[in-house]
Amino acid sequence: MKAVAVQRGNVLLIDKEKPIPLPGHVLVKVEYSAISPGTEMIFIRNVSNRLVEIGYSAVGIVEAVGSEVSDIVSGQRVACYGAPYVQHAEWLSVPANLTAHVPDHVDPKEAAFAGLGAIAIHALRTADLRFGESAAVVGLGILGNLIAQIADAASFRVTGYDMNPQRAQMLAQLGVKHIYSSQEEMESNLAAAAGKFGVDAVLHCASGPGEVLINRSFSWIRDKGKIVIVGDLSTEYTRSLMFGKEAQVLISRAGGPGRYDINYEKENRDYPIGFVRWTEGRNIAEYIRLLAEQKVTVSPMITHVYGLDQIEEAYTNYRQYSPDSNVIGTLIKFSV
Repeated sequence: MKAVAVQRGNVLLIDKEKPIPLPGHVLVKVEYSAISPGTEMIFIRNVSNRLVEIGYSAVGIVEAVGSEVSDIVSGQRVACYGAPYVQHAEWLSVPANLTAHVPDHVDPKEAAFAGLGAIAIHALRTADLRFGESAAVVGLGILGNLIAQIADAASFRVTGYDMNPQRAQMLAQLGVKHIYSSQEEMESNLAAAAGKFGVDAVLHCASGPGEVLINRSFSWIRDKGKIVIVGDLSTEYTRSLMFGKEAQVLISRAGGPGRYDINYEKENRDYPIGFVRWTEGRNIAEYIRLLAEQKVTVSPMITHVYGLDQIEEAYTNYRQYSPDSNVIGTLIKFSV
């Protein structure tokens, strides 16, 4: 079978053996996998001479079920998330914990972004917002856009900012109010969006040097508010500004509890719901539920779909990325 790998910064198409599902895993024939412009491009820039497979979010049809799996059957469509089990490959052996059933009426292209959906949901859980509270989302690529849509669906008060007018307009057209492509305009309308005390949390989905942006965002939050770092943003900031608000600066890591735990993932040992309410698997399922109920959508952000034979072109688009780029969501389409 074919899979996508990277070596010395070059994206390659490789041949490998079709996997056999382990106990607790399912064999998925992939329909689409989603490229993560943040995580994957950072990895490609930093990868060593080793040949490493990439990707972490996909959708496909279950072809076989391993032992110890009781609630998934062959023929079901599932969304799946989490490297190294999920990659850009024709077949995947995925722990059942890292999958969610996709109803027939849900577009599989949207379901392929389940990884980013789970990451967005976990970021909001890290912010720990309650009914009536407010959030400012900075950086409105797919991840920031989803965070803003989900926050809006949960009736939080939402404001958002991206220097790319196309991205800001895309979110505004989905009905989310108080979305801006000018930081100054966002700041001047902050009281109307969040109330006179400031927002309860700022979620940073941008990447790059963070000191100026984080320092500025301390002025947007209320007393004892939160700054949540979601994107690949450096975390330098001025202590006195943090101290002045007694602010919390938090990191949101991946898709939720269970990520990077070999027992939860590879061994497929779920956490009891009474002890861990939201796992990465349950967050995947919530993203699919939101799609199914038409509370969120990714379709307007899917700007490119490539076949496996076009894989180099798909990543070249992101290498040439600029703040005014029209490249937002990219899918790899597999033959089924």
